[in-house]
Amino acid sequence: MASCANFASGLYTAYGHMADEDVDLVVHVGDYIYEGGVGNGGVRGLEVPAWLGAETIRLARYRQQYALYRSDLDLQAAHAAHPWVVTLDDHEVDNDWADELNGNANQQEGFLQRRADAFRAYYENLPLRASATPQGPDMQLYRTLQYGDLLELNVLDTRQYRDDQPAGGGRAAPNPGSLAEDHTMMGWEQEAWLLDRFDRSRATWQVLANQAPMAETDMDTGEAVSLFMDPWDGYDANRRRVLEGAQQRGVENLIVLTGDRHRHHASNIKADYRDPDAPTMASEYMCTAISTEGDGADQDGYCRNSLAANPHIKFANYRRGYVRATVTPDLWTTDFRVVPYVSRPGAPISTRATYVTEPGVPGVRFAGEGPAG
Repeated sequence: MASCANFASGLYTAYGHMADEDVDLVVHVGDYIYEGGVGNGGVRGLEVPAWLGAETIRLARYRQQYALYRSDLDLQAAHAAHPWVVTLDDHEVDNDWADELNGNANQQEGFLQRRADAFRAYYENLPLRASATPQGPDMQLYRTLQYGDLLELNVLDTRQYRDDQPAGGGRAAPNPGSLAEDHTMMGWEQEAWLLDRFDRSRATWQVLANQAPMAETDMDTGEAVSLFMDPWDGYDANRRRVLEGAQQRGVENLIVLTGDRHRHHASNIKADYRDPDAPTMASEYMCTAISTEGDGADQDGYCRNSLAANPHIKFANYRRGYVRATVTPDLWTTDFRVVPYVSRPGAPISTRATYVTEPGVPGVRFAGEGPAG
């Protein structure tokens, strides 16, 4: 699993290592490109035309952005080596967009045309079904891939149908918007589709390929609660309906795959984060960025705060890399793969930590390779 690959922020060394892995499938959960302009110099020593410095807004420019990003040899190798399943998040269009709303209120005019152009370029450059062919600003992205009775992968779209982020986006305490029963991140049709998939499937592992963290992430280490409003913390009722719906339909082994946060996480998704004895509903494995935010570090302030304020988050790491999962009927094993730098070539790959989930035992458990915290 991979996410968040900003071309200008660092080299795609992790993609090169991914190409060498013996895996059956790569799942990319969003931010394959970034819409921001690309300038000269930087860690890649680029020499590009001045017009590439402008933000990506129209079709020709989105196509040029993909052409630039896909010129990277490590990314080409990863595509050549493995089949990919993709879903987009926000930066393939514009930061923090929500349905028909641009993430930047000052750029709202013409947004649906921008969305249509972004979708067209996304479809042209990535492996997608014919059913995903864009129809103007609409594209059918949520879908299911089934691997016998072992695994059912439900690919989500949490951008195209969502209500606007509550409390103006950013971080806030739980509020009437984030707690509203009619506030949706998936849209009602996609939610009904997912619950129907839960009802029909007999696979051992039910998996959500999902863009943004589902486990609560409180960034206040005191008594207050400070949550990000763009991911599932801003859409609590929708999250609760999905988790309770899975439980009511007999889904015992729900795995949520997540990107967006530029960190590795292993987390327990709880029924109630204020109650330490509340049951664990699912396991979440979040992958760090391929290159966004540069080299990173083993820990940063975000990692320290998230571990201190959220006992259900069992692991956090700020290096660049990807997640490798091995799935059998008896065990789900997740290796958090990291490179020490992306600011220069030649970084080696290693496993920073390994966590597992056992069938019938919701939650993540440390399995080795390094310190758990």
